[in-house]
Amino acid sequence: MENKTKVLLLSNNDNANVLAERLGGVDCDVKLFHDKITVEIVKELDPDMVVSYNYSHIVKEDVIDFLGNKIINMHVSFLPWNKGASPNIWSFIDDTPKGVTIHRLEKGLDTGKIIVQREVEFDEDKDTLSSSYQRLQEEIVDLLMENWNYIKDGNYELKEQVGSGSYHRTADLNKILGNQHIDYNMTIAEFKTFIKGLMT
Repeated sequence: MENKTKVLLLSNNDNANVLAERLGGVDCDVKLFHDKITVEIVKELDPDMVVSYNYSHIVKEDVIDFLGNKIINMHVSFLPWNKGASPNIWSFIDDTPKGVTIHRLEKGLDTGKIIVQREVEFDEDKDTLSSSYQRLQEEIVDLLMENWNYIKDGNYELKEQVGSGSYHRTADLNKILGNQHIDYNMTIAEFKTFIKGLMT
């Protein structure tokens, strides 16, 4: 019997439970990990593959160097657009391409070479901030599963991110919002009107 692929899934979000379940269904032994990852922990757990998905800690350079091509990141934006925080929100504020990207993890934030990505379109009069976010989560999990055999075997061609795209910090959004709060049940069109009002 073939050994299961040992996957270390780095995440601080319940969305990762769906991914863990689906990877478990394709003969993977998945360990969810929420704390800061170190080389010592990687050596102890000895994973075949490390997947970062909604992980709130920055993976240190020594860990990335140690893992080499065995660590990837899942980011819900169409890179190089909207690197960093709140990519879905910023894609509507800046009216940039929307989508999902799986890329090699490198020391810069969301700067790694692209393994696979998919553009996603929304109906701005019907889709809400909440439903668009959920759709992106579903799309990125589907994208990983569709390409999992290639990814775990390293059987893919890397693509450079073309252009500088955009990058945002949590503080950038807070600066626009001030003391206002986002209603995630707003349609995308309503959100754009709301943000435009704050920015004028």
